Amino acid sequence: MSATTTEPIHVDSEDHFAELIESNPITLVDYYADWCGPCKMLAPTVEELAAETDAAVLKVDIDELQELAADKGVRSVPTLEFYHEGEAADRVVGVQDKSDLEAALDELQE
Repeated sequence: MSATTTEPIHVDSEDHFAELIESNPITLVDYYADWCGPCKMLAPTVEELAAETDAAVLKVDIDELQELAADKGVRSVPTLEFYHEGEAADRVVGVQDKSDLEAALDELQE
């Protein structure tokens, strides 16, 4: 069941996360917090990527899913993680340029 949509998918549990990672060939995960200023700056870019790319874009609230964030080694937000065929492929921390994120996603599609 591919969940690729034109909007970011809000992850509500670790099982949901695992299911989405497994069912999408390319996934971008945005680990964020509501209180995080840089996360708010990055949010429109993440939404644009969800609308414009074939990648599934997941949003993980680190306060809601503290255990998942800890398991993934997320130490600061925003953290963006790229998955290819269910495997973690890359990770960047902090606000990123849309073009850099698009390039990273394009690399995974090759």
